[in-house]
Amino acid sequence: MGERAKHRFDTGSVGAIAAAHAVHDTYSAFLPPMLPVFVERLALSRADAGLLTVFLQFPSFAQPWLGRLGDRVDPRPFVILTPAVTAVAMSLLGVAPGYAWLAVLLVIAGCSSAALHAVGPALAGRRSGPAVGRAMGFWMVGGEAGRAMGPLVVASGIRILGLKGTPWLMLAGLLASAMLFGRLRRIPWRRDLEQVKRHGEDVRLAALVPVMVPMAGLLTARAFILAVITTYLPLFLREAGGSLWASGAALTVVEVAGVAGALLGGAASDRWGRRRLIAASMTLTPLLVVAFVLGSSTVRMALLAPMGFVGLSVAPSLMASVQDAFPADRGLVNGIYQAMNFVVRSVVV
Repeated sequence: MGERAKHRFDTGSVGAIAAAHAVHDTYSAFLPPMLPVFVERLALSRADAGLLTVFLQFPSFAQPWLGRLGDRVDPRPFVILTPAVTAVAMSLLGVAPGYAWLAVLLVIAGCSSAALHAVGPALAGRRSGPAVGRAMGFWMVGGEAGRAMGPLVVASGIRILGLKGTPWLMLAGLLASAMLFGRLRRIPWRRDLEQVKRHGEDVRLAALVPVMVPMAGLLTARAFILAVITTYLPLFLREAGGSLWASGAALTVVEVAGVAGALLGGAASDRWGRRRLIAASMTLTPLLVVAFVLGSSTVRMALLAPMGFVGLSVAPSLMASVQDAFPADRGLVNGIYQAMNFVVRSVVV
């Protein structure tokens, strides 16, 4: 029974990990809508306000080390506790008495976020049997849902409760961690000694290079594509004569289609192969972008959903590829992947 369980897709556990991602990223998305409030209340300059984002994101550089730790100790506490930790830190921003406290709370939330994003996908991969791509699709959908809900949740919270009432928002994160404990504590955990014996106790740098260097190139190409179809899409449409509402709606269509692409693309890579799906996405997306830029307004409307679907479908395949290559060091290689992705996106955008 235990051997069979190791080779099947554990929908309940993978779904719970994806839910942890959704709850966590709901809270980590609180900062952008709150920045104008902090600027007004604390008389911050734009540079000071921008630095707050750095405090939240800088701990991402620690993800390789956190992932390595998750390979060697029980990773479940990382997934269980991080939604609560991030919820507490981000919900207290509204009552922080000064800039220094904002920085401290954001660093705490950033460390919590780095831990979850380094360990969560690796734990999901371990519970997915051969369907690692499908598990990464679940993970991606959870994150997209959280980032979409976060600004609405905090804006509504401030409107209803006031800025001093934002600590009440942490209750959902605390409840989520309690529910995750009830679900994930039943997952048996031990290091996969068979994989360790086959691949070695510690993965060597020489073994990482042939996988991670090409991956860095793919992430760079993907970052440029994402910048075009997400970050700069509303600006392009506005300059082409579209209304502000239409430009925002177009981005929503791309993002929603991208969620579907990530979910289905991960599962498709399990069936047809990671390389085939990555090659198809990286080839078709630039062609769709060119057709979108050169097309009429009707053509552009028709291409929004396919562009989002194909462009964003590749992420689960990339994440699954690094875990496939180093199954005994999933946390380490996923942490390296996440850190590289953060650096590349920061430079490109």
